[in-house]
This record gives sequence, C-alpha cells and structure tokens, in this order.
Amino acid sequence: MCSRIFLLCIAVLPVCAQLRVGRAQVKITPPVGIPMAGYYSIRLSEGTQDDLYAKAIALEIGGQRAVLISCDLIGSDPSFATPARALVAKTTGLPVERIMLSATHSHTGPLFNPRMLVAAPGPARELAETYIEGLPAKIAEAARLAINDLQSARASDAIGNESKVSFNRRFLMKDGTVKFNPGKLNPSIVRSVGPIDPDLPVVYFDTPTGSPLATYVNFALHLDTVGSAHYSADYPYTLAKILGAVKSPSMLTMFTIGAAGNINHIDVTNKEPQKGNDEAARIGTVLAGEVLKTYTRLQPVSARHIGASSVKVPLPVPLVTDAARARTTAATFGSKTQAPFLEMVDALKVLDTVERKGPLEAEVQVITLGDDVAWVAIPGEYFVELGIAIKRASPFRTTIIVEQANGWLSYIPDRKAFAEGSYEAISSRCAPGCGEMLVETAIRMLGNLRR
Repeated sequence: MCSRIFLLCIAVLPVCAQLRVGRAQVKITPPVGIPMAGYYSIRLSEGTQDDLYAKAIALEIGGQRAVLISCDLIGSDPSFATPARALVAKTTGLPVERIMLSATHSHTGPLFNPRMLVAAPGPARELAETYIEGLPAKIAEAARLAINDLQSARASDAIGNESKVSFNRRFLMKDGTVKFNPGKLNPSIVRSVGPIDPDLPVVYFDTPTGSPLATYVNFALHLDTVGSAHYSADYPYTLAKILGAVKSPSMLTMFTIGAAGNINHIDVTNKEPQKGNDEAARIGTVLAGEVLKTYTRLQPVSARHIGASSVKVPLPVPLVTDAARARTTAATFGSKTQAPFLEMVDALKVLDTVERKGPLEAEVQVITLGDDVAWVAIPGEYFVELGIAIKRASPFRTTIIVEQANGWLSYIPDRKAFAEGSYEAISSRCAPGCGEMLVETAIRMLGNLRR
C-alpha cells in the first residue's frame, strides 16, 4: 500500500506543481557619443529619445527554471552575449540551455561590429568598448532580479493577427532581378517575391488573483523606423507604454522580433514618408491595439513543466574569393571615399569568412512551457519563410520564433532567396541550405520536447 501511495504522489506532483513567474528590467542605455548601429556608416549618438533596457522573465515549475531575456539592441553579438549568458548561468545556477538571450534588433542602439568600430574616432571607440565590457553584468542583473521576483502565477496565450504594418522588402523587378528596398512608387517593381507573417503571439502572465505581471509579445518586423542619432527602443517602446497604461504600470512588456530577415515596414505603394518617431509610435500603437484585442481570446496554458534544449548546428560557409580586394574595400569604411554599399557588404562578408577561426556554428534553442507554448531561438536575421515553416510543423499550440538570439550570424535566407541574390544573400555568412538545416533541427527538437 505504501509503495502504491508513493508512486501515486510521484505521478501527481508534476501536474500539481505551481507556476511561478518573476520579471525585471535593467537600464542599458549607453552614454552619449558611442557609435550607433543599424547602417553601414559611422554616426555618433547625440542623445536619448527613450531608454534601452534588458528585460527578463523568469519561469519556474516544480524546481525547473528558465529565463527569457530581451535587450533593446541591434543583435546578440558574441562580444557581450556569450559572456552575459555565462554570467547569468554563474549567478543563477541555470544551465545555459535554459537562458534565452535575444535582441529586439533596434537600429537606434550601440554599435558592436568590431570591423566597423575601428573606423570610429578614438574616444568614441574607447567609450563603446567600455560599455560593451560592462553590458554582461547588467544583463545578468536583470535575470537575477527576475528570479528573485518569482511568485505564484498563471499563464495564458493567444495569437493575434496584424497584416497592415509589415511588408516583404524583396521585389521582382521588370528586368528580372530581385532587389531589396527598391524605393517607393518605383515603376520597375513587378511584385514582392515573398510573404509576411501576420501572427502576433501573446503570452500573458498574471497572479492567481488577476494582477498583471508580464506580457510577452513577438512580431516579425524589422526595428528600423526611428533612424535618428538618438537612442530609442523603436516601436516596442510605444507598445509597452500603451499596454502598461491599460493593464498596470508595474506590468513588464517584453518584445522579441520574429523571423523578419526580409520584412520591414515600408509600403512601396504610397509616397508617404515612413521614418522617424511618429512612424515608430504609429506601428507600436497598431500592435498594441491588436494585443489588446488578443487579450480577450487568451486560453490557459497547461503549465505543468518547463522543457529546454539547445543544439549547435555546424553550417557550411559561402565560397569567397579575392580577400585582398575585400581588405582594400573594407579599409575605406567610414571614410569620405567609402566604397558603394553592396561592395562594402560583400567585402565585410568575405573577410569574416576567410578569417573565421573554427567552424560556423548556429545554436538552435527551444524552451517550452507545458504542452502549449514553445520558444525557438535562432542566432541571425532569419527569413520569414523559414520561421513559418517551423511554426507550421510544430506540435505546440503557440510556437514563437525569436531571431537575433544567442549569437550573431548576419542574414539566414532560404534557398530561393540565395538564388535570387540581392543584399541579404550577399551579406549572409552561411551558404545556401543553412536556413533549411535550422528548420529541420528546430522541428526535431520541438517534437522531442513535446513527447
């Protein structure tokens, strides 16, 4: 009889285990004067439009933990992402596969690319290096505070739909070529060559008595609307501001970017300007409106366990030639005689490839909440077609693709886009087929965790 009772308790414990959630944010706004990211040029920051943050949501069920971290930065560059995850692991005791560190891809944050930083004025470069050195500690502090905030919670989720603010930025032209961002009202445009992803996944956390704790929002759209020399989180700033005003100022809103390597906000069918704070506020408001509607359709998450898995996938690299020419071209970066855009893009790709030490590895990470919600992290600017393929094959009710996570691999197009060419294919540090390899890996991992 005793053994039967013991076995029954063991079976029931995972079902009865209580979900606990903690949340925190730490300001990571750099000092003024640091080179800013987002473009193939050197522009020094002149001020702050709105502060940048490292935001963390900690999850716990029956002793199983995971932490989701999102930073208002251009990408999760290894210069800070690798030491940050290691420091989070050291200070929290979490294995690295249970630490998901991503960047929103804001184009109005600090620059990390070392090939570009060398072209910055000495004092600005030194300021940037000091900032990068101190960034992991701030990210780790956000994770630590989130874990210290763990409290009884409920989770619910739903997927909104917003199709009016995002556009596939690759177009078939009349001459048969494919171009990215060909310009508004360009008479040579025939049609876009790819889809968008209108899904707006929302995961909502509140206390058992209904007090808001956190809202996790994901959407596949580049963060390149502000475009100034002032630090800004871009449209997620407005999104968080509105949701906080409706729910509670103490609620944390975390935004992560979906598979948006070929998706931006430019509508080429009209001549209206789409740049600046007003445009960022417009997009953030539209997305907030859809989240508010999605709140009404939330379903409880069967949060009985937290799964996690991480796999490093060796990827083939592109065939490159003429490294000498690439060095000559790259040497003009930041000067008055800087080489044309696509020449510079290709030169930096060539140098990164020929000077690579060790294999090109992409970490695919999956974290799951019960049998309903899964997060899939990809370290690069992942094409929307690839993200959609993962979601369609996933056995989870809500599958969230998080690009720009746990490292930086530049663009990861699908095979079709490599054949078409243009900016993203030229910039990619991996060879054709690598995107599909990550799809296969992610689908296999999702299936294993669901079982």
